[in-house]
Amino acid sequence: MSIYALDAVFAPKSVAVVGASQRPGSVGRTVVQNLRQAGFAGPIGLVNPKYREIDGVPAVPSLRQLPFKPELVVVTTPAETVPGVVAQAVEVGARAAIVVTAGLGHGPGSLLEHLRNEARPHGMRIVGPNCLGVMSPHVGLNASFAARSPIPGDLALISQSGAIAAGLVEWGAARSIGFSAVVSLGDALDVDFGDLLDWFAQDTRTRAILLYIESIRDARKFMSAARAAARSKPVVVVKSGRHAQGARAAATHTGALAGSDAVYDAAFRRAGLLRVHALDELFAAAETLGHLRQAPGRRLAILTNGGGIGVLAVDRLMDLGGPLASLDPETLARLDRVLPPTWSHANPVDIVGDADADRYTASLEALLDDPGTDAVLVMNVPTALASPEGAAEAVARVIEKRAKGPGRKPVLGVWLGAQDAAVAHLDRVGVPTYATESDAVRGFMYLVRHREAQQALMETPPSLPEDFVVDTATARQVVARALEQGRGWLDPLEVVAVLEAYGIPVTPAWKAATPEEAVAAAAPVLAEGGQVAVKILSPDIVHKSDVDGVRLNLGSEKAVREAVKLVLARARELRPQARIDGVTVHPMVRRSKSRELIAGIADDATFGPVIVFGRGGTAVEVIDDKALALPPLDLRLAHDLISRTRVARRLKAYRDVPAADERAVALVLVKLAQLAADVPQIRELDINPLLADHEGVIAVDARIAVAPHPGPAQKGPWHSSFVIRPYPKEWEREVELPHGRRMFVRPVRPEDEALFLSFFARVTDEDLRLRFFSAVRHFSHEFIARLTQLDYARSIALVALDPDSGEMLGAVRLLADANYERGEYGILVRSDLKGHGIGWQLMRIMIEWAGSIGLKAVQGQVLRENVTMLAMCQQLGFRITPDPDDPSLMDVLLDVDGGTTP
Repeated sequence: MSIYALDAVFAPKSVAVVGASQRPGSVGRTVVQNLRQAGFAGPIGLVNPKYREIDGVPAVPSLRQLPFKPELVVVTTPAETVPGVVAQAVEVGARAAIVVTAGLGHGPGSLLEHLRNEARPHGMRIVGPNCLGVMSPHVGLNASFAARSPIPGDLALISQSGAIAAGLVEWGAARSIGFSAVVSLGDALDVDFGDLLDWFAQDTRTRAILLYIESIRDARKFMSAARAAARSKPVVVVKSGRHAQGARAAATHTGALAGSDAVYDAAFRRAGLLRVHALDELFAAAETLGHLRQAPGRRLAILTNGGGIGVLAVDRLMDLGGPLASLDPETLARLDRVLPPTWSHANPVDIVGDADADRYTASLEALLDDPGTDAVLVMNVPTALASPEGAAEAVARVIEKRAKGPGRKPVLGVWLGAQDAAVAHLDRVGVPTYATESDAVRGFMYLVRHREAQQALMETPPSLPEDFVVDTATARQVVARALEQGRGWLDPLEVVAVLEAYGIPVTPAWKAATPEEAVAAAAPVLAEGGQVAVKILSPDIVHKSDVDGVRLNLGSEKAVREAVKLVLARARELRPQARIDGVTVHPMVRRSKSRELIAGIADDATFGPVIVFGRGGTAVEVIDDKALALPPLDLRLAHDLISRTRVARRLKAYRDVPAADERAVALVLVKLAQLAADVPQIRELDINPLLADHEGVIAVDARIAVAPHPGPAQKGPWHSSFVIRPYPKEWEREVELPHGRRMFVRPVRPEDEALFLSFFARVTDEDLRLRFFSAVRHFSHEFIARLTQLDYARSIALVALDPDSGEMLGAVRLLADANYERGEYGILVRSDLKGHGIGWQLMRIMIEWAGSIGLKAVQGQVLRENVTMLAMCQQLGFRITPDPDDPSLMDVLLDVDGGTTP
């Protein structure tokens, strides 16, 4: 239900507490005390049949006896009474309930199910049950049993754990850190991470969102909401259980590498979230990201009056994987002209212990102008030779002077010692300050990681990659045949067929039931002076090494014959119950300067298919050099995946070894992602080793596990089990307009910002007012980003383009609710092109999209004076009614299943 009625949770006009109590230490008494002490301005009703008053406030036996209609009901009664209380809350017109009570159970017939049945059909929002409650300091709401009310601020905290939420409120209070809201999710029967991310993404009081996560249930909804929120403000996450063991034993190396926490890490990265690993880092990261714009890159310059602390900062930067900026020769010459001869002549720029304000000014200006520097860390060690406050004031003046200039670079500060006056100068101009050089470098790396996450967020890979042609039908036939036979693994010949169908180079394999057949299969290879390998072939033996079932480097017919006899005998001895179908024969691949890699598909219970890449070989789990990514992938995302491994450095040229063809490696990863989409019955795929050198890649050994696809594990209408919907290229089309004119319609892409700016310049003020219900002339990057940066899961925006000039003619947008029941539309056509049928065609395609994703209705609001839009809606079959809350608006509604869809 997304943000529907969440205003009643965070800014209710009235509150009732059911289960209010006078008993000291009870939850009901604590909630009442917190509500009153927080200064909630609206009426507070107390409900408990045992009391006539509580702390001087009248109490009534039931919600029906309250003298007002409560918008929000807080429930603290015993578990068995909760469904009835919520039913009564629905009856009296409450819009939301916070259920603090625990112990409602789970599953069919449970109290939890009864609670859902009482609330959901009526649209009542439920926070909890089994939660700490909700705190919204800006409206004086503390509907929780926390020990302390948070101070008002601009950080929103969403926590699965009530204890963590309460602890962070205490932690923040001790450091004067305030919150826009604090929410404990508890069992999250209704309101979940996705809903709250949607809410706080548009909340003007929230600057950054903090998440404490233990697990995600609806991964598609979470990813959709997280990606939308991260586009508008920083989202920082801590996830517990980083070292917990996976829920099942993996059957392949790829599956073993794709541990649950590693998959969460990949999901957070793809969603544009910044992950930290400790609670105190939540606030540090939010503070840094909230005060500084993104760094343009990773290169840090360090300016200090103490050489030792500069070296420590460099060490910490290297530890965290950040590169030190290489200063431009002109910058070095400029510093030479303003610094004493004893300065460091390198980065870190040590301007010596007697550095005064002028020296700090000149040095900082030079570094900010340096083309190879992306951010500057300025540090001061107090000495008797110069004023720390004067140095800070000088830094502040430089920042002020450049505040409105183009390409402003982030500046971070460390002023050691109790330098409150100095820090005040830096705070005034938005320079975050840190207690130590280590904290400052970590803060800079938050900027770097956040920028990288934002870049990943902007990627919208197409549904159908254009770099290759795949034979999906063959791959599906091979897998279907194996499933019909009740097999969970493809045999080696089938593996080769699947990989070849997707253009992945692989060594061939031949089946042989006897030693003689093996010799015949190997003969062409042996005749050319090559060698072969033989491997046991059995549907019951997955790991061939377990039965000594592999023989390599066989260079003669005799060697092949003897090897097959030994392999078959050994397998029958060690696994007498196994079905033995013979052996497979493979040519030995000789690439002396190749690198052994691993690539594959793993299946995660929460996030679905995951692409795994890393260093391969027999000790792959011990080496544990891997990176994961959620599909879909394009080549840029695939190269990014490769770059996050240590083996990426070995792909470069060194000594007499030429660089490997990294694009060929990346292309394999993209193909695997496409295979995961096209054949969801492939549950695990393991290529190990994948050999890579300057000539390309080849899969030497591979395994594929298959299982019937249970259907979509995630909410959402698209065909695959991906949690991120690819760019829907299939919705690109040419449309004929009246008078022989044509237009090209496609989904909006993130890079369309300039296109929209040019389009808005050709829309009149009056048409903009009719579309956005107010005068709009300034289109900020943030405003355009909301229109162009889509994840295609819940929203679609289609642009109409002139096929010749590429100019934008119009756009239509549809935003579905989180349950895929209704969608709200908006449309705008260029003012000089109205009446050409552009809007009509865009509306038709939008309605078609709504039907394709299973929406029941499309709705919108139209200004009563916008007679042209109202007439078009009527022709398209919308029902048009006056808006009950605003006489200037008309509500329009189309039943997608039963309405007129021309």
